[in-house]
Amino acid sequence: MTAPAAGTSGASGAAAAGPAAVPVDAVPVDAAPAGSVPADAAPARLGGPVWVALGVVYVLWGSTYLAIRIALETMPSFLSAAARFLTAGLLLVGFVAIRYGRSGLRVDLRQLGSSVLVGVLLLTGGNGLVVLGENSIPSGLAALLVAVVPLWMVLLTAAGGDRPKAVELAGVMLGLVGLGVLSAPAIGGDIAKGGVIAVVCGTLTWAFGSFAAKRIRMPGNVFAASAYQMLAGGLGNTLIGLVRGEQYGLDLGAVSGRSWLALGFLVVFGSLVAYTAYAWLLRSAPLGLVATYAYVNPVVAVLLGWLVLAEPLTRPTLLGGAIVVVGVCLVVSVSRTSSRK
Repeated sequence: MTAPAAGTSGASGAAAAGPAAVPVDAVPVDAAPAGSVPADAAPARLGGPVWVALGVVYVLWGSTYLAIRIALETMPSFLSAAARFLTAGLLLVGFVAIRYGRSGLRVDLRQLGSSVLVGVLLLTGGNGLVVLGENSIPSGLAALLVAVVPLWMVLLTAAGGDRPKAVELAGVMLGLVGLGVLSAPAIGGDIAKGGVIAVVCGTLTWAFGSFAAKRIRMPGNVFAASAYQMLAGGLGNTLIGLVRGEQYGLDLGAVSGRSWLALGFLVVFGSLVAYTAYAWLLRSAPLGLVATYAYVNPVVAVLLGWLVLAEPLTRPTLLGGAIVVVGVCLVVSVSRTSSRK
């Protein structure tokens, strides 16, 4: 799953597929970083490093949906997600310990509890459900469904007392229409209803986790916060996988080489490289520009699914996806305008 829209605090993932998920990661579903970003931090000039980092987030987070689909060919859903986030979390803990020393990992009980809550919402509920859904629906469709996360965020923000602008409401309405078009084949029986329902529920959980992360006290070190979130999310995925009985019949020797490579890609590129790029962008580029990942990732995912796995580009997918992307563009345009003020 992709990360939550820029301007919110999430956990890294990877995405999905990324979220993701390193939120850390909106739109979840592969990951965006969680932690505090100084409100008065002055964005750097939009030089080459900004565009390189943005390209990394565009391509790597967009490709996590394809990687998840390939990993699932011979791996169980929640246990594969658990392996991804536990490995990435431990690697990130090591990085923080080397880079910042023990003080970088030090948190109080409230900060640790907040990280666990956000990690479970984003990476177990959000990304885990996207992984589950991709067992029965194309990776490109999953990415398009996840693109509605910024729209849920507008509704949650409105419920929290912040009145959305007319353009944002128009974007939400368009996005919901697009979501209906994307889901129509499930109603008609052309695609698995369970897969669509799982991914849509995952987008809601991801949005709730992103919304909560903005309002509770998180660790000051963004890398430490994301590491704890990934470990919590990984443990949550492990528990669900064991309850579902995914360990029975699991033969590591039967896991294909391409599935192992896909899992490695999700750990290294989806949850660490893209996460680092996203964390840096939040501090170095306008939030409205960073938020454009929300409508670029699905396009990348659809194209890769079509090119690599020959996933069909059906009329509902193209039409519904286009409507969702336009709706997200409207929402993002508001944050871009605000970031320039």
